[in-house]
Amino acid sequence: MLPAPTMRLRFREMTPDDLDDMAALLGDPQVMAFYPAPKSREDAARWIAWNQENYAEHGHGLWIVETLDGDFVGDCGLTWQQVNGTPALEVGYHVRAALQGQGFATEAAAACRDLARDVLHASDLVAIIHPENTASERVARKLGMERREDDRGGAIAVRTVLGMSL
Repeated sequence: MLPAPTMRLRFREMTPDDLDDMAALLGDPQVMAFYPAPKSREDAARWIAWNQENYAEHGHGLWIVETLDGDFVGDCGLTWQQVNGTPALEVGYHVRAALQGQGFATEAAAACRDLARDVLHASDLVAIIHPENTASERVARKLGMERREDDRGGAIAVRTVLGMSL
């Protein structure tokens, strides 16, 4: 199961062959500015394994996002997260620093939102965002999400939760 290609992007499952690209993405201090720290190469390998487990268990996870020509853009997809102790389907996205601000996150996240609504028949979708990450919040709002609550107690003390009914 994959989101439909968009005007500029296509999706595919992550594999261990993506380690170099994912390590560069998740290790980039600019991309990871709102995480506790950039991720190591080993962390990136665990990230890929976690997504492969998600594909096997749920049929979805974060996917590799590429241009239609095959250039690596980042990752985007649907994962189950905890919001104040309750499971919630989240759309998440990371875009290479050099490509940020070009609408790729919004385009990819919209395709994932549509998959959640039309294929998974999910009733609700959230985005969990660091309170200072205004760019990520703008993406969520462009999808139609509104602020719902704060999530407390994770690796980041307080995270903003935006959401929408599908």
